[in-house]
Amino acid sequence: MFLRAMTAVAAFGLGAVAAQAETDVQLALDWKFEGPAAPYFAAIDNGHFAANGLSVEVLAGQGSLDAIPKVATGAYPFGFADINSLIKFKDQNPDAPVIMVMMSYDKPPFAVIGRASLGVSEPQDLEGKVLGAPPPDGAWAQFAPFATANGLDMETIKVEPVGFPTREPMLAEGKVDAVTGYNFSSFLNLARLGVPEDDITTILMADHGLSLYGNGIIVNTDFAEDNPELVKGFLAAVAAGWKDAIADPAAGAAMVIERNPAGDAELETRRLQMVIDANVLTPWVAEHGMGNIDPGRFAASLEQIAETYEFQGTPDPALYFTDAYLPEGGFALD
Repeated sequence: MFLRAMTAVAAFGLGAVAAQAETDVQLALDWKFEGPAAPYFAAIDNGHFAANGLSVEVLAGQGSLDAIPKVATGAYPFGFADINSLIKFKDQNPDAPVIMVMMSYDKPPFAVIGRASLGVSEPQDLEGKVLGAPPPDGAWAQFAPFATANGLDMETIKVEPVGFPTREPMLAEGKVDAVTGYNFSSFLNLARLGVPEDDITTILMADHGLSLYGNGIIVNTDFAEDNPELVKGFLAAVAAGWKDAIADPAAGAAMVIERNPAGDAELETRRLQMVIDANVLTPWVAEHGMGNIDPGRFAASLEQIAETYEFQGTPDPALYFTDAYLPEGGFALD
């Protein structure tokens, strides 16, 4: 169904990419150029892509749902997207040629951000409180399985729909007791609004019962089948870029600011460091390497997704993720 609808676009876009696949490829990000984009620019500036015979253009995005169809149609060979969004997309478009080939955020950024002074430090503290949640928010979409995992009584939590621009200001003003958001964004937004950092509490859902994974590299499967070594080289270069960003976050943030002069170098350095500490360099990654996933945890994540999403087909992990282009044991980041 999906492929029939996009035949003309796919034929043109994928053909154009394949013709240049030996050297020139594009990566569609999920968001604008901020700290977490540093590894890709490090891979460019430090020669990792070039060492793998690649010239890579990185393009900003407007969310994970923006990157997925770009890759699925063949307009871009590579993208960076949330695997939970990919799972739903593939369920609705089973013929779409897109799959994740490298997990980057072993822990997704979905979080509840509260204030200690308002009595919110742990999941159970949310009972009897007011939670601000933008309806389209990715973190809010995962709140139901998070609540189930922590035995929260939703009848006692007042959910206040808020807009993205007003989310953190309402928490800063005490109009809500907590909000849903991304750990590396809401915290920094609150700090910039003058909320003392020791008053800000971040409840990362992955640390409290949520089995879901986060963002990673997706690829057009037709492109990957035609260019397996290129895909392997691309992933190796991205992993090398992550190693550079982990070793020197300030240098990584500077590379981002070079592409986004309106950004704040100090802010993006902090954002990058938060992503590294909370989402990327987890104990599991330290032991097993970056890029792969744990099959048991992934199966559990599909069950959690099914708590709030009705699958049209039978969930199949092989449709959403493959380790075929990863080295055995993943990529060591130390």
